[in-house]
Amino acid sequence: MRHLRLPVAATHAGLLAEQVVRAFWPLWTVLFVAVAPLLLGWQDALPVELVWGFGVLCLLAAVVSLVRGVRGFRWPDRAEAVARVDAALPGRPIASLTDRQVIGAGDAASEAVWRAHVARMQDRTRAARMADPDLRLSKVDPFGLRYVALLFFVVALMFGSVWRVQSVTQMAPGAGQSLVTGPTWEGWIAPPAYTGKPTLYLADIPQGPLRVPEGSEITLRFYGEIGALTLAETVSARSGDDLPPASDPSQVFFVMQDGTLSINGEGGAEWQVSVIPDTPPTVELTGPVGAEADGEMSQPFLALDDYGILSGTATIALDLGRVDRRHGLAIPPEAREPLVLDLPMPFTGDRRDFEEMLTENLSEHPFANLPVTLTLEVQDARGQVGRSDPEPIILPGRRFFQPVARAVIEQRRDLLWSRDNGRRVLQILRAVAYRPEELFDDDTSYLRLSFTLRRLAPMVDEGLTVEQQGEIAQALWDLAVQLEEGTLADARERLRRAQERLAEAMRNGATPEEIEELMQELRDATNDYMRMLAEQSQPQDGDGTDQPDRADGDTMEFTMDELQALMDRIQELMEEGRMAEAQELMEQLNELMENLQVTQGDGGGEPMPGEQSMQDLSDTLRDQQDLSDDAFRDLQEGFNQGQGRQDQPQDPGQDPGQQGQRPGQQPRDGESGEGQGFGQDSQQGQQNDQGQGGEGDQQSLADRQEALREELERQLGNLPSLDGDSAEAARRALERAEDAMDGAEDALREGDLAEAIDRQAEAMDALRDGLRNLGDALAQNRREEEPGQGQQDGNAQGRLEPSRRDPLGRQLGNNGQFGTEENMLQGQELQRRAEELLQELRRRSSEQDRPQLELDYLKRLLERF
Repeated sequence: MRHLRLPVAATHAGLLAEQVVRAFWPLWTVLFVAVAPLLLGWQDALPVELVWGFGVLCLLAAVVSLVRGVRGFRWPDRAEAVARVDAALPGRPIASLTDRQVIGAGDAASEAVWRAHVARMQDRTRAARMADPDLRLSKVDPFGLRYVALLFFVVALMFGSVWRVQSVTQMAPGAGQSLVTGPTWEGWIAPPAYTGKPTLYLADIPQGPLRVPEGSEITLRFYGEIGALTLAETVSARSGDDLPPASDPSQVFFVMQDGTLSINGEGGAEWQVSVIPDTPPTVELTGPVGAEADGEMSQPFLALDDYGILSGTATIALDLGRVDRRHGLAIPPEAREPLVLDLPMPFTGDRRDFEEMLTENLSEHPFANLPVTLTLEVQDARGQVGRSDPEPIILPGRRFFQPVARAVIEQRRDLLWSRDNGRRVLQILRAVAYRPEELFDDDTSYLRLSFTLRRLAPMVDEGLTVEQQGEIAQALWDLAVQLEEGTLADARERLRRAQERLAEAMRNGATPEEIEELMQELRDATNDYMRMLAEQSQPQDGDGTDQPDRADGDTMEFTMDELQALMDRIQELMEEGRMAEAQELMEQLNELMENLQVTQGDGGGEPMPGEQSMQDLSDTLRDQQDLSDDAFRDLQEGFNQGQGRQDQPQDPGQDPGQQGQRPGQQPRDGESGEGQGFGQDSQQGQQNDQGQGGEGDQQSLADRQEALREELERQLGNLPSLDGDSAEAARRALERAEDAMDGAEDALREGDLAEAIDRQAEAMDALRDGLRNLGDALAQNRREEEPGQGQQDGNAQGRLEPSRRDPLGRQLGNNGQFGTEENMLQGQELQRRAEELLQELRRRSSEQDRPQLELDYLKRLLERF
């Protein structure tokens, strides 16, 4: 059967390979271990004794491995190959063909069956293929020593050189005479690591032109008799004492300029070296500085380098020549070092060419909202520096719209400008605090200002230090933020504050980011106010509604979705610059909210799930606010008592006997004078308590804080089961409030009132976030249960409906698409009108005598369109 010759021969070769591998794998393992150190040049660095000892060990190991391999090697015969091929076939047909019929011999029928069987087996042999050899050595080499040796050898081939092996011959006696038969020098060129280029072996480089990166390290070694080979080079710019003898056997220098590299002597070589220069990096600004509503700046930039940039900085220096030197800025400023920020670098990827964004919030820095110069600087791995041209900008900072907050932040700026402004700042802030009932909406803000003024007065008399300047500036910043954002728990006061801030923004102009922030504040305050009305509303006698009849017997009904649509429309008008229309809608919204009452649903007044939780959390927030006010009063009184009443500055218009009391302060509606800290009775009570020591008062405050924390813990366990991101955010916010209350309780028990007030403020902020998110989750749950809500028919009354108008205020179609194009220009008329409007915008923006507010608005329009 000739068709079996090839499979059997190939299988026989595989069996031979199995025997060779199993018998001689230790031999080539030893050879790999012996050759790899020679390729890496270890023999040039190690002592001769150690090298020869290693060589002897490797030789003995090789002899033992060879003897063991020869003794274990067995030449496979052809029968094994046939058996291996036959075992791979079903039914072993080759063995069947060698069988003889024993039973039924001589019987014609039985012999016919046997012949058919033989023919079938012969056909099966035609499918014979080579049997794969088994070259696995895991049983004889369980630790994988062969792989370790192979890895060692491959690494030596990659990072070593075969020319280094010949240096072993120099260790034998009489090796000096044999140097004439091989290379007598070696050299390597190692470019700087930051270039990412490989090391070059000089003996493999043909003579002639040679280009290498600047700063590359050249290492040369001369073998044989000293003086037989010498070096001549002009690439390192070495001279005088820095230049070693030309016949030095080992020389190392760096390529710094174009020149010639020559090895003089028998077997020498020469190259004309040209340097690939390392160009300095460059950096530039790619756009104007941006500012977020909270004062965060963002500056895009582009950085370039031939090999990669290592680091970078941004330097912000005050541009004194462009500062408006009036009011508190008229006197010379204090010397301040420029502000240096680290530029963001890519975490991964190529640093040779990248764009990044410098983002920082510098609202509290003394340079905020002042003219400065911005200079970017980058450095590469070689130490070369690239700088951008100084860019004059106004350093973005947070904008304040509340009038008192703006006054406070302006005085903070003047105080940071120079400590010599301390007395002027004190006088102006005292004037601000002269009529607190007209300017301050809550007691805490006035108390903070009064406390800050009492701290500032003796500092000004004795001379402000840098530390005191920073302390007062931080206190004024916290006060301005509190005045701007408000800490009022009462929803009506928060709503009024949001409306006032938005009206102030309409009058003074605001960026789109600030408009969005103020509108979001108005929406949150409106939601809180609506929840308060819903919680406090009770069914009335009669028709079961809280809506009083008008004089004409008519009433107007609004849903929350319609209110949201009205506020969306106000935001759109402000962003488009139509402030008059936005102001008109704002007045309508104010009037609506003043006369707003909540109607009961058709369900007979049964409370919705979660309303009780909202009410309980509101009560907790109110109690926490009262407790924070009491703690702040105790802190102020403790300071006054420690300073002495004779040292307390007296605000203008204040009676001597009522230091620390707001003039004209009356208890809130529905409240007595207790706990206010400004009424006469309360003032006397606190004075009487001072004789009893402050430890008991602080313990009482700590007990109240503990009770509030336990109540909040109970409310957390009784929250309704709601799904969604808002519900999860509410739970996290309330957990933060609980942690902050726990920290405030510990601070109160330790007598640290300042820390307690800070933690109480964190707790109140977290409670507000929890209330807001819980309300959103409840509203979302109601919308899912009643998908038709918010879509009532109201077109007859001409009110705005949610999702029923496009950004231009046009009605949408019934299917949610834009309606018919009625009352809109068509075709060429539309293009002509658009061109006229664009030309008019450009003409007006070029008239520099127009108000700056209008020019800024026209500029924003041109940038957008």
